[in-house]
Amino acid sequence: MTTKSTRRRFLQLGLATCAASSLSPFAKGVSSTNTTANKANRLDLALNIEMWLYDLPFAQRIGKAKELGFDFVEFWPWRNKNIGAIAAECKKHQVKVTQFTGWGFTPGMNNPENHQQFVAEIEASCKAANQIGAPMMTVVAGNDQPGMTQSEMHENVITGLNLVKDIAAKYEVMLIVEPMNIRRDHKGHCLYGSVDAVRICREVDSPWVKINWDLYHMQISEGDLCGRLNDGFDQVGYIQLADHPGRNEPGTGEINYSRVFAELVKLGYDKPVGVECSPSLSAVESSQNMFRNLGMIE
Repeated sequence: MTTKSTRRRFLQLGLATCAASSLSPFAKGVSSTNTTANKANRLDLALNIEMWLYDLPFAQRIGKAKELGFDFVEFWPWRNKNIGAIAAECKKHQVKVTQFTGWGFTPGMNNPENHQQFVAEIEASCKAANQIGAPMMTVVAGNDQPGMTQSEMHENVITGLNLVKDIAAKYEVMLIVEPMNIRRDHKGHCLYGSVDAVRICREVDSPWVKINWDLYHMQISEGDLCGRLNDGFDQVGYIQLADHPGRNEPGTGEINYSRVFAELVKLGYDKPVGVECSPSLSAVESSQNMFRNLGMIE
């Protein structure tokens, strides 16, 4: 576990906390994508090294992400990974982990029978986050529970998050709840779209519990990306992206990401954006195409 002073030092690297109290412990990157055009956007990217570079041993993906121009990475569950090796590779290549999955789809947080296990796992996941310097971790609400209404499941999610918000505060790790989409990828999931996620987080009312606002899922579930961001920005903890259709890099689908990024900057978002998409071409070609589409390189 990192020391209190180390965590404080990492938190101090961020820009000013926005009025929504979404904490921002990220320093700006120094990668090859950090050109004059990128500084206008003021947003860095965090490569999802589960969906990219999967032909390499996991820890080696961190150095390769740096070669591609990324100073930040994210990934899915930590339980099947060598956390010590991840920490070492991040230090070696001067890469930071933005977030990982601390609690997945099953067993569902939306069922109170799982809350004792949920509390224990969140504490263990926070310790893992401290070890690798990750300031956030995703928590998933869960799939539909037999015999429960959606409203009941959402109330159970609120209860579960209230049980762990003080643990998150103790370890200084933000829990980011991710709404999915049920039209394309996660049929049978209990939480989708921004409206319910915003309501849940407002009821929990903690700066350590916010939303992993995945623009790909939001586009499929509700559209109106900029309007919805304005409605719920006080609860945004982290942003992820993928284009639609295809769930590939920006520039391959229908979403005008340059416009969405401009809105995020206007709203005060200052953290990296998670690149949770699959490359449509090689990693080099797709990353370069994405940087161009986002105005980061000529």
